[in-house]
Amino acid sequence: MWNAIKQLLDAAQLEYPKCRLYQDGLPVCGMELKIVREVAARGSRNHQLLVTLIDRGAILEGTEDSVLLRGEYERVKTLLHSPPAEQSSAPMGPKPNSTAERDQWIARRIDSTLLAGETGILFIGLLHRVEDFLPEDIRTRFLLPRPGSRGG
Repeated sequence: MWNAIKQLLDAAQLEYPKCRLYQDGLPVCGMELKIVREVAARGSRNHQLLVTLIDRGAILEGTEDSVLLRGEYERVKTLLHSPPAEQSSAPMGPKPNSTAERDQWIARRIDSTLLAGETGILFIGLLHRVEDFLPEDIRTRFLLPRPGSRGG
């Protein structure tokens, strides 16, 4: 999958200094580049691709609110460490609307950092719907089709 995404980005012939990168789970914290390089060094193909794009001139942006991220992480951690009987009665996945809250925050972040004439590249999980919260003047295109959708 990551090879296909890289090929699609290469084929797009982007002006990388006019590209901003947004990554699922990357908080706005002032240490974004350090985090991405460390995760890439550990073997993450996703983060290795980010490093390649950064080395070509793309600008990395912190993407998520750390409080929302931490809350979702703690909820999942609690669910994973609870006894099986509690797990079966607990609602699966993040608390209701937590993904939507994160998506709204990410959309606001993109809107506030992406300048006119720039291209934003968002790497985000399939459960997210950030595009639903972006302003109309930000056009979206999917490099890979979403499951259950027509085209990209």
